[in-house]
Amino acid sequence: MEQWIGIQTLIWLFPIMFIFHDFEEIIMVEKWLNKNSTILYERLPKNIANRVIKQFSMSTAQFAVAVVVVFMFVSSSTIVANQYVNQGPFGDIYFFTVVTLTYFLHAFTHLAQSIFLRSITPGVLTSLIIVIPYSLMLYRSLLINNVITWNIIFVCLPFCLLLIPIALLAHWIGKKVI
Repeated sequence: MEQWIGIQTLIWLFPIMFIFHDFEEIIMVEKWLNKNSTILYERLPKNIANRVIKQFSMSTAQFAVAVVVVFMFVSSSTIVANQYVNQGPFGDIYFFTVVTLTYFLHAFTHLAQSIFLRSITPGVLTSLIIVIPYSLMLYRSLLINNVITWNIIFVCLPFCLLLIPIALLAHWIGKKVI
C-alpha cells in the first residue's frame, strides 16, 4: 500500500506539530494558572499543588523561552532522524524516537489533567487534534517502512524519563532569562 505522505515529510512535520501544540500552551498557561490555582489546591495534596504552581508560575514570555529550549531538542532530533533515513553521517533514529515518544506520551498527561481537574487545560485541545493523530501516523509509517521496530520503541521508552529534567531545566532557563 502506497503512503499518501512520505516518511521524510512526517519526520520534518515533527517540529511544526510541536510548535502548534506548544503555542496553545504558551498562550494559555499563565492565564489558566492564575484563574485555576484554587482548583489545584482543592484537588491535589497541598505539597503537590505547591510544586505544580511553583513549576508553572511564569509569564508567557518566560514559558516561550522554555519552549525554545525544548524546541532545540525537537529540531536536532528531527535533523538526525532525517540523516538516518538518508543514511547520512549523523543519522540516529533512537534520539528521534525518544523525543517523539515523550511528545506522544505528554499528550496523554494533558488528557489526564483535564479529566482530573474537570477543565480544559493548556495543551489538551492540540493533544487531541494534532499530537495524538500525528504521532500515530508517524509511528505507523516508521514501523511499516522498517525505519523503526517495536524493539526500538521499547528500548527508547525508559529514556523518555531523561527528558523530564530537560523540561525542568528549560523552565528554569525561561525564568532566569526573562
